[in-house]
Amino acid sequence: MRRPSSPAPRSWPTADTPRDNARTRRDGAPETAKQGRNLRVDAVIQNGTVVTASDMFLADIATRDGKITAIADRIKPPPDVRVINARGMLIMPGGVDVHTHLQTPGVLADTADDFFTGTVAAAHGGTTSIVNFCPQIRGQGLLASLAEHRRLADPKAVIDFALHSIVADPSEKTLSELGALPAEGVTSFKLFMAYKGDTMVDDGTMIRVLDEAARRGVVVMVHAENGDAVEFLRDRFAAEGKLSPRYHALSRPPRVEAEATNRAIALAEIAGAPLYIVHVSCAEALEEVRRGRARKVNVRAETCSHYLHITEEVFDQPGFEGGKYIYTPPPRTAGQPDILWEALSCGDLQVVSSDHGPFMFKGGKDIGRDDFRLIPNGAPGIEERMVLVWQGVVRGLLTPSRFVDLVSTTPAKLFGLYPAKGTIAIGADADIVVWDPAVERRLSVDALHSAVDYTMYEGKQVKGGVHTVLSRGDVIIENGMFRGAPGRGRYIMRQPASRAASG
Repeated sequence: MRRPSSPAPRSWPTADTPRDNARTRRDGAPETAKQGRNLRVDAVIQNGTVVTASDMFLADIATRDGKITAIADRIKPPPDVRVINARGMLIMPGGVDVHTHLQTPGVLADTADDFFTGTVAAAHGGTTSIVNFCPQIRGQGLLASLAEHRRLADPKAVIDFALHSIVADPSEKTLSELGALPAEGVTSFKLFMAYKGDTMVDDGTMIRVLDEAARRGVVVMVHAENGDAVEFLRDRFAAEGKLSPRYHALSRPPRVEAEATNRAIALAEIAGAPLYIVHVSCAEALEEVRRGRARKVNVRAETCSHYLHITEEVFDQPGFEGGKYIYTPPPRTAGQPDILWEALSCGDLQVVSSDHGPFMFKGGKDIGRDDFRLIPNGAPGIEERMVLVWQGVVRGLLTPSRFVDLVSTTPAKLFGLYPAKGTIAIGADADIVVWDPAVERRLSVDALHSAVDYTMYEGKQVKGGVHTVLSRGDVIIENGMFRGAPGRGRYIMRQPASRAASG
């Protein structure tokens, strides 16, 4: 493996490190503020190490009316102001998860989490903003589907949220509505190159949507798998009586993903459109992304936390345990996670999302106990995402700043949430995570907060985790307890991607 682009520091600043924080930050955030004589604050976070995508420094932070109002060497809190002692801890921007599937109907089952349980779980994991996929309801247009999704989300979300639109029924009426979505705060469209007979679109639809995106300055997200090839392999395995969960992975080999990735990038290149490849799982697809970027195609790509920690060896477990790991693309061979970690370190992959698709194991996944084709595709992980990526810091593969960039700053930039979200800066929303890098625990479904009845990481030992979470200045997670309320999350009217994310 290549070494990380910026090696992890041998030691982090501590409370005894001299403070020299009044400087202009490399990520373009405002210069550190000094405390004013009449500073009005709601809360002060003291004694922590601030981590941004480009810097680490000791500082106190003050918040007021949901915003960060001061970052200074020392901030003396006025009387009756909440004080959070972050000594020995890191102060980071709240996580931004741009790939979630809450309250989503499926052909075989519906997702277990609605906008309340899903966003509570996200908050417990340190995520303070999500961008959820809004599926197009069959027989309805994109705008009507968006309105319905808002009706479900608005009274339940506990953190701020935005929406992507899925183009699943590419009629002329549907395509005519694409231009109206940015005015509704939706500046990203998703297309599926897989799931034939359901959401899969053809190349003609893709090029039309890409062309519309190019004209509107919005991004197209693509699920890149060759749906025809997948169906061919699924049918062949079924005819041979090979129906266990292992054959889900074998029916979707890396070349299926790589071919579709290459084709999507080529179509985006022709249309001159920005492209975002979701859930890259393997070296073969990653190579196509690298080739596209070398040609100066405006393509970005994410991987997901499960591809960094899970391999196809899960299908060796007895009984139907392998059914818990049916997601697409599927778990890959043992060497693939190391390749993805390297790509995250050196910048070839820009984001880690959760792709939270929480289908119940009992009454959901086990519908396909006798036929892998009937198992709902999805991986729960909205709460586990940040701590799983943090293990890259623990292992020396990522710096703390690179961690922040992958789970918060770059996703916020790419999807039009920055600079309100994704950074610690004066004027930004006070979405803040106080992170304890020393705490250790074993992951277990009994200690997590999603409505789904299992975690794919049961018994996994991890280091680091959430101490306190603020969302727009409100403390919503404290001492492991949820302090928020349903409906306090706000819908984010997104702009086109930040210029800071281009290049």
